[in-house]
Amino acid sequence: MMQNIFLFIFGGFAYGLIEILYKGSSHISMFIAGGLSFWLIGLLDEGEKNPPLIMQMILSGVIVTIIEFVTGIVVNLRMGLNVWNYVDIPFNIAGQVCLIFSIIWAFLSVLAIVADDYIRYWLFGRKKPEFHFF
Repeated sequence: MMQNIFLFIFGGFAYGLIEILYKGSSHISMFIAGGLSFWLIGLLDEGEKNPPLIMQMILSGVIVTIIEFVTGIVVNLRMGLNVWNYVDIPFNIAGQVCLIFSIIWAFLSVLAIVADDYIRYWLFGRKKPEFHFF
């Protein structure tokens, strides 16, 4: 349980930091979205088989996009907080997610995948990470 809480908090802070570095600010909803995203991304290789890094990246991009979409529907459209709006970016859905950011998140997810695996190894006694791209 403590492991999951730690990974959630780490991911929330990391996600917020990425936003602050990119656009100069963040929102508490991004901490929650980031924490959930990081935790779920970390679960991708926790089974018996270690999926290829490229597969984890693709799935991670999908995970983050779904979480951002749901968060955007709640925070931006339902609550009217207008934390972000991608309406002017091509291939967006309801202004909450867009193809370019989904692709960016897939590539950035390498950092989350590696960080999660090493946190689990260093702090929680899991096996040493091994990565293979294909």
